[in-house]
This record gives sequence, C-alpha cells and structure tokens, in this order.
Amino acid sequence: MSKEKGLARGALGGFESTVMGIAGTAPAFSVAVTTATIVAAVGTLSVGSILYCGLIMFGIMLAFVHLNKINPHAGATYAWVGQIFGKSWGFFAGWGLLVASIFFMVSATIPAATSTLVLIAPSLVENPGWVTFTAAVWLTLVTIVVTKGIKHASYAQLALTMIETVIVFALIIGAFYQYGGKPAHLPSWSWVSPFAFTPELFATGALTAIFFYWGWDVTMNLGEETRAGTAKDRLHSAGQGAFWAMVNLILFFIIMMIVVLIVLTDSEIKTANTNVLYAIANKLFAPPWNYLAVLSTILSTIGTIETQILQFSRSMFAMARDEMLHPRYARIHPQWQTPWLATVVIWFFGVVLLFSSSYMPTVSSILQSSILAIGFQICFYMSLAGFACAWHYRAQLNNGWHAAISHVIWPFLAAAFMVFIAIYSIPTFDKVEIIMGVGGLLVGFVPLLLGHRRKSGKRLR
Repeated sequence: MSKEKGLARGALGGFESTVMGIAGTAPAFSVAVTTATIVAAVGTLSVGSILYCGLIMFGIMLAFVHLNKINPHAGATYAWVGQIFGKSWGFFAGWGLLVASIFFMVSATIPAATSTLVLIAPSLVENPGWVTFTAAVWLTLVTIVVTKGIKHASYAQLALTMIETVIVFALIIGAFYQYGGKPAHLPSWSWVSPFAFTPELFATGALTAIFFYWGWDVTMNLGEETRAGTAKDRLHSAGQGAFWAMVNLILFFIIMMIVVLIVLTDSEIKTANTNVLYAIANKLFAPPWNYLAVLSTILSTIGTIETQILQFSRSMFAMARDEMLHPRYARIHPQWQTPWLATVVIWFFGVVLLFSSSYMPTVSSILQSSILAIGFQICFYMSLAGFACAWHYRAQLNNGWHAAISHVIWPFLAAAFMVFIAIYSIPTFDKVEIIMGVGGLLVGFVPLLLGHRRKSGKRLR
C-alpha cells in the first residue's frame, strides 16, 4: 500500500475499540427508539427476543473475529467474503453495508433531532420539516469530527459514552429501587422461556431485535487503525473489542428491557413511542433531572452516527482501493489520514435522504421504513460473513467440539437465521420499504458493472 493511501495505523487500542463497538450499537438510542415496536410485537417476550437474538448475533461476532484473522482489513465483510466466495459476492457484502449505513443516517439522526427539539422547542417535535433540518445539522457536525481524524472521533466517543453510561446506570438503579417491589409487569421466567415462542412470534420479535444489536462490527472496519506493533497484536485488539462489546451489549439490553417492563405499563410504552427513556425518567425523577434521559438519547445517537460514518467510509475506501468502486473514493487526507471523500459521500446522501423523507406524513413513518430496510440489509451482509466463516474453517469440525462450534456451527446457524429473517420480512414490506430494502441492494449492479468496464478498458490500453 502506498503511503498516500494509508490510514492512521496504531491510532486505537483494545479499550478504544471496545468503546467504538458499544457506541456503534448505540445502547440508549436502540432502547429509546425500538422498545415500543418490539413490545407491541411480542409483549413481555421482548426479553427473550433480545436474549436469543443476542446469542445469534454472538455467532456472527465469532465469524467476524475469526475472519479478521485471515486479513485485518478496512473493508471487513467485503474483503473476507470476496476472498472466500469471489469478488462479486464480496462486492455485494460491502454494498449491503454501504446502503444500510446511508439509510441509517435517517433512522439515527431523526431521534437525535426529536430529542433536541424536546429540549428546545417541544411544539416542533412532530413537524417533519423542522425535524429533518435539525437532523441535517447534527449529521453535518458529526461528519466534521469524523473527517478530522480517527483520534478526534475516538476522544469524542469516549466522552459521549462515559456521560451516557452514568445517566443510564442512574435510570437502572432508580428503576429497581422504586419499582422492584411494585412492578408494572411482574417478572417471570416465561419472559425468556424458549417454549413460550411460536416460530412466527420468534421471527416477529427478531425483526426488531436484530436492529438493537447492529453497529458493533465497526471495530472490524477499524482493524487497520488499531494500535500495536505486530499484526498479531492488531488482531487481538480488534477481536477483543468486538467480543467485549457484544458481551456488554447483551447484558445491557436484557437489563434495560426488564427496566422498561417493570416501570412502564403497556399503554405508557405505546404512548412513549421513541421516547421510552424519557418516559421512564419522568416516573423516577423530578424535573429538570428527568431531561437527563433525553440527553443520554442524544449522546447515544450522536455516537452511533459517528461510528456508522466511520464504518461506511472505511468500507468505501477499501472497495475503492481495490478498484471495485471508482479509485477516487480511496483518497486519504494528507494531514488527517482519513478517507475524506468517502466521508463526504455519506454526508451528502444522508442529507438528500433526510430532506426527501421530510415529505413523508409523520416522523414515525420515516423511522419505520428506514429501520425495516436496514434490518433486511443487515441480514444480507452479515449472513454472507457467517457462511464465509463456516466454509473457510470447515476443517475445524475435526479439531474438537470447541473449535467446531466457535468456527463453524455457531456462525453457520447464525447466518441461516439471518437468511430466514430476511425472507420472512419481505412479504411484510410496503412499496417504500421494498424500494429501500431490496431495491437498494439491486442498485449495486450498476457500480459493479461500471467497475468491470473500467478494468476491461485498462486491460485493453
């Protein structure tokens, strides 16, 4: 790799990588935005849905960790799937992530905007125009921070995550203290019993639960920028970051789902919609302390916007570096050592989609369409990674039960689950969701064919 095309190697350590993985999933954001949806779908079985989908996502995490041993690469899934199944499959694995990240700029920045308006102009919270304008401002500010360098992004992420963690722990402690003896929903083992689910009910809950966990894989896209003097140390840092991020996220989401159920009634959860944390805080703390929950949602959302921009820009950079996309997108800023043009691309498409979505009738309809489309694309590219891991390490089936389960069986079953969810979700989509979810992937044939044409032209010359 030429010096001009190099990222800032050695910028992140294992702890920073873990924080990036946790922030990428945006714990407070995920709980605030998607709890009402999953409770409406499966009720108290939301706890079980979160637990079992966490175990499935853990299998995908194992696939990423093992694939990272092949090649720590900024393109992550794109690079690994391409190496194992061929460049075209690798391209679409990367493309699925790129498209999901662009749509995520809508589903993430809008909650940041609504939470901001709750604090400064409550009367405008349901106004799509003002919401999208505020969202665009947040997207622009975060893009500037990310473009300035990975260290700036990591410092900002550490600060945001620390403040968010303190606020969320205050909510957890207050919830168990005040409502542990008088819960709105009486805790029961049936909440997590696998026998309480029908296949259809489990799949319904999983559609939302998958979205809860998405984002931790940013740690792998930062594999080339992790701190260490040797390749072995870089592998350890990135893999360690993903592992501990996933463990913490599973525990956090289970605890927070229990908190929601013991504090809020079904009607309160439905009324709260995308402000569940604020509804909890209103019952626990007097003003102005209840507004800290709004602050935690804003900080969490900003954090996940930042990590998703990082993931998109690193993936696009890697694909352009390999000339699967136009080489211009592999340009690195000489001072900041960031793929600045790829970062500008996601900002541009994010702003365009935000203002296009302002013509939709309500804020909630914007969120629902983008979340379902993203869920479909998550299933697509993550399942490819799971199958690639199982195929590449298939010889581990003969090396004992531990190696067989962690390298082959668990990743394969997790990937198969993702395929099932993707297929199940399509009949439930409306026209907008079909265009965003399925159409977004099919558009990838255009840059793929342009790339083949560009390479053919070079060979002829």
